[in-house]
Amino acid sequence: MTLLVVALLLVVTIPVATARLFIWPPSDNPTRADATVALGGDTGQLRAKQAIQLARSGYAPVAVISLGGKRAVPCPKPIRDVRVLCFRADPLTTRGEAEYVARLAAQRHWHRIIVVSERSQATRARMLFERCTPIQLEMVPVTDPRDRLLYDVVYEWGALAKALVLVRSC
Repeated sequence: MTLLVVALLLVVTIPVATARLFIWPPSDNPTRADATVALGGDTGQLRAKQAIQLARSGYAPVAVISLGGKRAVPCPKPIRDVRVLCFRADPLTTRGEAEYVARLAAQRHWHRIIVVSERSQATRARMLFERCTPIQLEMVPVTDPRDRLLYDVVYEWGALAKALVLVRSC
């Protein structure tokens, strides 16, 4: 009987947690910030475009764009009324991006940023950015049109476990 209850809890808990953490993660309505930040690995540049659009709409004067790693994207062309800063994180991970942005925010005395991440990455990205910087964060996840939901969910479960258990520092 106990084994059946545990199995039933797992069958219910894992899909519910997956939905909440990776499919419909908590997101914020953007407000005025010091910068928008687009996380990398976005070959279609959807995240970069969203970060720039938020900046152009008056949410921030600066758009910070991670160029990613293996599938690096070019830095967007200069845009009127928006300062675009591009970087390549070292290490080429979400944690590396959080570390870089934390240093940049400290140098520039930023108090609030809007982070544009992939939908499935938003929960882990929020956790990593909160570990790396005390500034206020607003997460605005986007859905990649080439969404590979099963792959992304499996990847994010592993990456989240790694961030929670193995690599707990910024």
